[in-house]
Amino acid sequence: MFDASTHRTLVIGNSGSGKSWLAARIAARDGVEPVSLDDIYWIDPLALKKRGAADAMAMAAVAAEGERWVIEGVYGWLIDAVTPRATALIWLDLPWADCKAGLLARGASGVSPAEFRDLLAWAEQYWTRQSPSSHAGHAAIFDAFEGQKTTITSRHELAAFQNVCI
Repeated sequence: MFDASTHRTLVIGNSGSGKSWLAARIAARDGVEPVSLDDIYWIDPLALKKRGAADAMAMAAVAAEGERWVIEGVYGWLIDAVTPRATALIWLDLPWADCKAGLLARGASGVSPAEFRDLLAWAEQYWTRQSPSSHAGHAAIFDAFEGQKTTITSRHELAAFQNVCI
């Protein structure tokens, strides 16, 4: 059984899987602010301006220095800066239909329709692309993680996990 009393929790998964939603609930329970790797990766998401890799890695490492935190994200290369300090890992490994529904429910969030279509296409390729930010990349992170870890594979499991552990 996953112990919800951990104090440094990392939530990973595809875009639209519910990472931000779950991280916000865990963070509220723990009395901390959730950290989104999107906020570290993007200098200006509306202008699609990215931060340099070295600066983003340094910022992620600083975010993980605290004694209590919840960090969520899809970017496997940034997750690598966080995992050495994490005490728990939650992988939201939901099917594409659930992730797509999550993205559509969230909406374009200030980006153009074309940029939103690009995000949907990128998220749909989660299972076929080969990068640290893919399903294969997240599986490798999950398999290598030595702390407490759990995989959630459906919205039903996510709701049950939230009800039991938070």
